[in-house]
Amino acid sequence: MSYENAVARMYALGHELSQTAAHKFDLAHMRTLLGALNHPEQRFPSVLIAGTNGKGSTAATLASILRASRLRTGLYTSPHLVRINERIRIDGCEINDDDFALIHDLVDRTAEQLVGEGELPWHPSFFETLTAIAFEYFGQNSIDIAVLEVGMGGRLDATNVVEPRVSVIADISLDHQKFLGDTVAEIAREKAGIIRRGGVVVTLPQQPQANDVIGNTILELDAQGVSAVPYVPPVSPASGDYLVESTGGIPVLRYPLQVMGKQIRVETPLIGRHQLRNVALAVATAEELSKQGFAITPESIERGIRETHWPGRFQVIPAGNNSPEYVFDVAHNPAGAWALRSTLSTCYEDRPLTFVFGAMRDKAIGEMTEILFPLAERVIATQADNPRSATAEEIRQAAVRTSAEIEPATDVPSGLERAATLAGSRGVVVITGSIYIVGEAMRHLGARI
Repeated sequence: MSYENAVARMYALGHELSQTAAHKFDLAHMRTLLGALNHPEQRFPSVLIAGTNGKGSTAATLASILRASRLRTGLYTSPHLVRINERIRIDGCEINDDDFALIHDLVDRTAEQLVGEGELPWHPSFFETLTAIAFEYFGQNSIDIAVLEVGMGGRLDATNVVEPRVSVIADISLDHQKFLGDTVAEIAREKAGIIRRGGVVVTLPQQPQANDVIGNTILELDAQGVSAVPYVPPVSPASGDYLVESTGGIPVLRYPLQVMGKQIRVETPLIGRHQLRNVALAVATAEELSKQGFAITPESIERGIRETHWPGRFQVIPAGNNSPEYVFDVAHNPAGAWALRSTLSTCYEDRPLTFVFGAMRDKAIGEMTEILFPLAERVIATQADNPRSATAEEIRQAAVRTSAEIEPATDVPSGLERAATLAGSRGVVVITGSIYIVGEAMRHLGARI
């Protein structure tokens, strides 16, 4: 099967959420599929990361630290910005098209056989199939460790069939309520499903409801809880703030951090106060892995943080000749919107902002627009090439309480063109609201993925 056919068959399964609604998920189905593949998930140690916001940034930072420690590192994340291959990486390199096609064919034929024999009630979902492809790819390539980002929830997520060396829970807030529950406590219960009896779990101080659920789960399972400690900037720092500009004009975070009894100088390209928490999670997890025998040092942690690449998270393209500065950020829920608002206020206090905004129809669009749109001089509302995408008119109606000046654009390229005209060379164009909007914009503008 060609790569193009493999990708087409994947998308024919439907996107992740459509299948979540259509089928009741059961990890027994995933275990049946992996068993028929000779359990690739058992061929490598892993770290499993759940959360509402920050789990991707944490995973990318931790994977970079492990690579800097000379460990052959797999990274599995979701969703993707442009190409499905982005989700499956070894040592920072995407799975190539030929390997994707070959392993997809193996997994797909195995699944069809299991359905035909009555071992599975239906073909595995898009996410289950992709997760099996990732595990098989990692298993075939003799990696030292895999960093696995949970797709949604945790308890019934396809990734939750592994036995992680460390479970990690990033920040929890309301999102995907249709599938995970209507309260923070209910959602936290799903995320806490990745904690193992007697295992190690790294987390952060959360909202009280989430703290109670995670703490009780740790006690019930006799697990070892490790609290990551984020850097807290001084109230009156001597040199402005922890946020500074690099020589290339692109912002980075620089601050001191105590790691394994030694002070290192953190320099991360992941911008925003919220990233202090994600870096702390990655560092605490690396320290736990070091205790388990992985050759991780303060120096490799420092280097790994500095070399982290996680596109679409406050990613900046500096202004060029007659073109504005662009900021890409996949803030797709209210918590992400607050984080973006805080970072924009810090980085661009005195510069005019033009937003290109689009969101999926099932998101809290009204709340997101109330958080973000007051920062903008002008908003271009648009939609991605996705059936779940809200129309410009639906966004305008959801944002009626913001009094923002909103212009419609039929698609992302036309929205970017209009935004560039409005912003001029001094302005900043912020593309946000959905990973699909950001991905289309990055592809159109040729940004690094």
